[in-house]
Amino acid sequence: MTAQIQAVPRRLQLGSGAVLLIYLFLHLINHALGIWSLELAGRGLVLALRLWRSTPGTIGLYGAATLHFALAVRTIYARRHWALPVAEWVRLWAGLSLPLLLIRHAVTTRLASSLYGFEPDYERVVVLLLTSGTQGLQLALIAPGWIHGCLGLWFRLHHFPWARPVKPALLALVTLLPLLSAAGFIRMMRAVEAKSVVLAGPDPILIAHRLALDVWRHDLVAFYLFLIVSAFVAGQLRNGVERRRLRKISLNS
Repeated sequence: MTAQIQAVPRRLQLGSGAVLLIYLFLHLINHALGIWSLELAGRGLVLALRLWRSTPGTIGLYGAATLHFALAVRTIYARRHWALPVAEWVRLWAGLSLPLLLIRHAVTTRLASSLYGFEPDYERVVVLLLTSGTQGLQLALIAPGWIHGCLGLWFRLHHFPWARPVKPALLALVTLLPLLSAAGFIRMMRAVEAKSVVLAGPDPILIAHRLALDVWRHDLVAFYLFLIVSAFVAGQLRNGVERRRLRKISLNS
């Protein structure tokens, strides 16, 4: 019974991670469509917005993100030691750095849409990135989450007999898809730049509410860092208390 209870968080982590990995996969595919044309990527974006902004999609995506993050905070607090293999350190770095990049993107798109009616399309997003000089940030946005998700999935699947033979194909997919996504985004940037000698300014809605959106972004990043640091510090304090208790028991015996 105890083993079954302990397995519940792992299953929840795997399930919520799978939802987020599907989201990242579709996002990468959408960017990769920009290799063919800005219009094709735009049509893909419309379909993606219909999926993730529907009631089931919103509940599934944000529910999975909240659950996955809560389980990560729990893991940081509960960890007894930090002597981890290199692959685990990479997965940890990728998982913890993704929200720092994603908060900026989410505030500028989803939050701006919900609060102020800003409707993102690839041309508007590209113009915003080019005028703010953050196009490099967009290219790096999904990589940490993709690495974290793929490593986490592989750690769960590698012990199955069928996993080893398909490892080269999976590795090719994991490597190639982000490269195609980056190529598609670069192609879209060039297409937007080619439309006009003088690049249009950012959307007026974003300009009008820039200060409020910056406050949201700052507060969300601060809250995220506070939770991570608090979980780590609380875990270390608990470990210290347990070590002192065990030393006292050892001395008394």
